[in-house]
Amino acid sequence: MTKERSELKSIGYEIFIGILSLLSIVNLLLLYAIQEEALETVLEAMNSIFSVIFLADFLYRILTAQSAAAYFFKHFGWADLLASVPLAQFKFLRVFRLIRVYRLLRGVGILTIGRALSKDRAGSSLYILLLMGIFVLEFGSLAMLRVEQAAPGANITTASDAIWYTIVTISTVGYGDKYPVTDAGRVIGAGIIVVGVGIFGTFTGYLANFFLSPEKKNPAPPVDASDSSSATVEGLRLRLEESEAKLTEIRKLLVEPT
Repeated sequence: MTKERSELKSIGYEIFIGILSLLSIVNLLLLYAIQEEALETVLEAMNSIFSVIFLADFLYRILTAQSAAAYFFKHFGWADLLASVPLAQFKFLRVFRLIRVYRLLRGVGILTIGRALSKDRAGSSLYILLLMGIFVLEFGSLAMLRVEQAAPGANITTASDAIWYTIVTISTVGYGDKYPVTDAGRVIGAGIIVVGVGIFGTFTGYLANFFLSPEKKNPAPPVDASDSSSATVEGLRLRLEESEAKLTEIRKLLVEPT
């Protein structure tokens, strides 16, 4: 358990990486199932984004590992590195990353995971926003391209058109050079706009909370029970000495001749 906890990064981060690993594996299966070139281009673009994220994850893990050699050779760090290479024959190695995340989270326990996510609500919200952005970028682009590319008068006809439209729409910029012409496309576009407003609104609140919230005060150091007892005994001794001195003065006054 101690070894697993040493490998474990933050709970939210591990869940984020696990979901991305699962999504990247699903994308590999979709590449074999989809036979349309434009849709395949969208999936390949998303897999390129995943490769960059997984490479950053590999660097983060090997730089923060207690033993870089143990992580690389014993904990499938080599698989993480190869899975980050944008080559189809290595992408199935992302299964090892998914297995590691599952093993680490299973060792922690469901209750601990729930408490950690509840305690770090700001960090959890950030990972949720990132996941929502990635999901909307991928499936919004796929859906928009699917319904628009063959429509009469369509201007979203290629993978780059669909990805560009989704990016400018989810960011609430609304550049206007690409737009849906079908009813289904407009419904999808409206959904992307609503999600984009929610994402950036929440992200703005997260940044405001991060920069403007007061710093947490350091808790007072714990008081040693033995030191406290010693201080109490010393105080009592001083009070007794003072009382004895006063009694002595009173006796002297009583016995002195008037």
